[in-house]
Amino acid sequence: MMKGSLRVARIAGIDIAIHYTWIPIFVLIIWSLAVGFFPVEYPGWAAWLYWLTSIVAALLLFVSVLVHELAHSLVAKSKGLPVKSITLFLLGGVSNLETEPQKAGVEFAVAIVGPLASVAIAGGFWLVDYFNLIPFVSAKAIANYLVVVNILLAAFNILPGFPLDGGRVLRAIIWGATNDLKKATNIASTVGQVFGWIMIAAGVFMALTGNLINGIWLGFIGWFLNGAAEASRRELELRSLWLNVRVSSVMNDKPEIIEPGAPIEKLVNEIYVRRGLRSAPVVEDGRLQGIITLADIKKIPMAEWRNTSVSSVMTHQPLKTVKPEDNMSTAVQLMAEHGLDQLPVVVDDRILGMLGRADIIRYVQIHHELGGRR
Repeated sequence: MMKGSLRVARIAGIDIAIHYTWIPIFVLIIWSLAVGFFPVEYPGWAAWLYWLTSIVAALLLFVSVLVHELAHSLVAKSKGLPVKSITLFLLGGVSNLETEPQKAGVEFAVAIVGPLASVAIAGGFWLVDYFNLIPFVSAKAIANYLVVVNILLAAFNILPGFPLDGGRVLRAIIWGATNDLKKATNIASTVGQVFGWIMIAAGVFMALTGNLINGIWLGFIGWFLNGAAEASRRELELRSLWLNVRVSSVMNDKPEIIEPGAPIEKLVNEIYVRRGLRSAPVVEDGRLQGIITLADIKKIPMAEWRNTSVSSVMTHQPLKTVKPEDNMSTAVQLMAEHGLDQLPVVVDDRILGMLGRADIIRYVQIHHELGGRR
């Protein structure tokens, strides 16, 4: 799950979480419906009914976005793609797939089902309204609102700008036609940035012509889309970079190590302070016993460092590790999934090096300075 997220449910083996940015938007939606939309469209109600209707409408909007993302996730799982969680945040939601689709057809199916789900939801609420299935004026108002909102959600997501659903559909089509994922991503990302700039320009125009709030929102969405498209392009470049790189080419093959029986004071003075490091593998007779970090040491009072051994504080085996011959894409994904800053590089429990974020950044910088040659 994203940092700053709270798990609220688990559906079909998928964790459902709410990011903290979603909460103020949820409150804002309720307020705008209660004091703006419903009083204008349906005058004459009691104040409490406006607020109750707005709360129910906002909750059902939340459910609509969740169903949209669940559609992505369930199709992804049916295609063999592991899905860790769904996170609802400021501008909607995101399904957190552990791996990207490896075929254009799979990406197309996963991407297109979200907007189709939103259209289906809109159709369901239209039927509720048209056939008067719930004969209350507030229920008809909620149904009308959710028809419009879900159509807008589908329309926005189907825009052919990456990383929106429509952009992924566009990328899948180009990918399938050219068999070139990089080319497809570049085109889809460029289209996404174009749409982003158009939204920003339209938002500025609206703000300058008196529609300040809507202009700010449209400009913000455009800025978000523009940044997301560029980030997606960079992500693919990094994945392409790691495709043929082994861990042995990036790791530090002479890491600073510490014995399990050494006092914490020695670790701090000789490795953390002198070498400027924040963690160290704990090794005995060449075999990895565990790892100890600055965060581990902070739990122990400084006065006890001299008489406290590393082994009593360290994180013991089993640890997340990689082998020298492993692909770097595997190592980077492992670090991202578990929030790790470094990975021991081992063979049969014998440590051969350490792979840290600093090593990765250094390699990427040199790669770019050399113009992509390695």
